[in-house]
Amino acid sequence: MELNEEQLKLAENQLKKHLPSSLMVYGALVMRNRVSSDPLDVIVDTWPDFRVIICRPQVTQVHSCCSCSTVTTAIGHQFGLHAFQREDLFKDSLVFTTDSKALEELVRRDPVFDWTQHFRFVIDLKDISLFKTFASEKKVPCSELAICHMMTLTDVNKLPPVDSTGVRLASLTESHIQLVNQTWKFSEGMAETMIRNMIRNFPSKCVLDERGQPVSWILTYNSSELGMLYTLPEHRGKGYAKILISTMARSLHSEGYPVYCAIEEKNLVSYRLFQKLGFTEDPGYRTVWYEFNDLP
Repeated sequence: MELNEEQLKLAENQLKKHLPSSLMVYGALVMRNRVSSDPLDVIVDTWPDFRVIICRPQVTQVHSCCSCSTVTTAIGHQFGLHAFQREDLFKDSLVFTTDSKALEELVRRDPVFDWTQHFRFVIDLKDISLFKTFASEKKVPCSELAICHMMTLTDVNKLPPVDSTGVRLASLTESHIQLVNQTWKFSEGMAETMIRNMIRNFPSKCVLDERGQPVSWILTYNSSELGMLYTLPEHRGKGYAKILISTMARSLHSEGYPVYCAIEEKNLVSYRLFQKLGFTEDPGYRTVWYEFNDLP
């Protein structure tokens, strides 16, 4: 069943009991219940005592007919291979379950995902084998995009003091979209719409140089996750990343958001940085990003 506005608020509170393994879905509902952006369909197996919850993005499809074309919002459907809108590339479904059998029953029983179309989702690493089995049964190609540590700041008081004397901090603006897009390693130049949405609607921080231009920055995804941390090469070694993470962490915490980030397994530099700042991980919980029906 799909949750309504009131049920979404109740689900947020229920997911809080399952942290950290519910982090991604919990963070998405925290953001969804506070910001009018990135519409989601939120589906559970049963209510109110759900064992499975899936946040599925509403995406745009273009339907062409002869010399005309129409654009529609695909409520509850993933985007098609031949009608794909590039701005939807980074809209992931998020999955959390306390019962793998219940997850299998829901996905087999209901058309939660359209296996004929391209889609991406994020799930606890221990549950990915189920979806790989589905893909094999349906002869659907799939690929692993990333496995990540989930680093959480459970106590903002654990943040070490940082010296920001003389550092000019600000929020990013839409004039900075291309700069962020060009430097994000996953973008390939196609994330402008997502970044615009993030800058418009979600918290961000940057360090400005003497000309008022960003030289280091950090953003927040629609799942409340910290990300896109980047410092221009010529400005590294000045402690800007520590200042930004600390400032954002305190700001998010004060506004009731979870403070966490996903760090790729191979990114030891970032892992150690967040660890030094007081972020920890549950060794039994890692997330994996997977893609089905790869784009041509």
